[in-house]
Amino acid sequence: MIIGITRELVAGENRVSLCPDNVQSLVDKGLELWVEQNAGAQAGFSDDDYTSVGAKVVSDRDELFAKSDVILQVQSFGSNTENADDDLKRLKAKQLVIGMMDPLAQPQAAQQVAGTGATAIALEMVPRISRAQSMDVLSSMATLAGYRAVLLGAEAAPRILPMLMTAAGTLQPARVLIMGVGVAGLQACATAKRLGAVVEAYDVRPAAREQIISVGATPVELDLPTESSEGAGGYAKKQSEEFLRMQREQMTEVVARQDIIITTAAIPGAKSPILVTEDMLKAMKAGSVLVDLAAERGGNCESTQMGKTVVAHGVTIVGPENLASDVAFHASQMYGNNIQTLLELILEEGQINLDFEDEIVAGTVIAHAGEVPHPYMRKLLDLPSLENQSQGK
Repeated sequence: MIIGITRELVAGENRVSLCPDNVQSLVDKGLELWVEQNAGAQAGFSDDDYTSVGAKVVSDRDELFAKSDVILQVQSFGSNTENADDDLKRLKAKQLVIGMMDPLAQPQAAQQVAGTGATAIALEMVPRISRAQSMDVLSSMATLAGYRAVLLGAEAAPRILPMLMTAAGTLQPARVLIMGVGVAGLQACATAKRLGAVVEAYDVRPAAREQIISVGATPVELDLPTESSEGAGGYAKKQSEEFLRMQREQMTEVVARQDIIITTAAIPGAKSPILVTEDMLKAMKAGSVLVDLAAERGGNCESTQMGKTVVAHGVTIVGPENLASDVAFHASQMYGNNIQTLLELILEEGQINLDFEDEIVAGTVIAHAGEVPHPYMRKLLDLPSLENQSQGK
């Protein structure tokens, strides 16, 4: 059994799918690890780091794909929309590829991989159950994104975050608002609090209130119906336009008193909801900053531009891409631990064993044996259920 670790091809992607510590653990279990040359360089891991723990470093990507039974990537088919076609040609039947694949937004990639006869595991589909927490790549990366978002906001703001009492007078602490309190939002709350800011947070889900308080922030409470605000897996549910209109009206007063706002609201597979409108920007203080973590899905702010920093109505709006890649060393460490745990689930005596009775396997495999087995993915692709297909319906 050979496991191949590729060098990432997406511009600006600095992470690697397994760190040397992960490689050593797998080598100790009798597996053979091949690493593409310079795969870990941007994350701070040299080729010598990999060879010292028993991996083989190869310079030829074609050879890596040809010889590997399992291919590990960070941004794989679907997530890599820049240049994944070349890798698609390298796939072979019965090969297993594991990585982030953005399956809900790019479901056609699953069909493309299925067409090669290979099997694909999309890490974004790991179910949010207790047994799968150690494999939850989205939560790992969101933790780092929330941390980085506060630092970006602090850097862009014309003020410091903590209160200082000096001989020149007292400097008041910055006011920070976090909108959307999932994993990224909670980490943003905790980071801003540690840096000395006065932190408020808002989330449409009633259950988020206790979580906000637990990290030292103050919940923002609006007069809105929130009974049906939480969907599957603890994610916020898509709301009606009337609900969003009421939310924006009441939030205008809240955003007007903030120095830094960080928005994190995302709906899996859908465009991000607009939380900060043009009118709300006009109500904000000149010199305030908004960091939009939902920029890659269209943004929570009407003026967000993905990958750019713009100024609108005196407010600096930062639309970052791939924040976890900015801290590639620890991002790779977390990602590698998530993948290693998943590998230990699906490898049995050095061989791939996909038990589709296991909800983790059933929930993450999006291509297998020439088909797209995942029911929801089939729905997105307008394919008949496999049961109906087998009956000729």
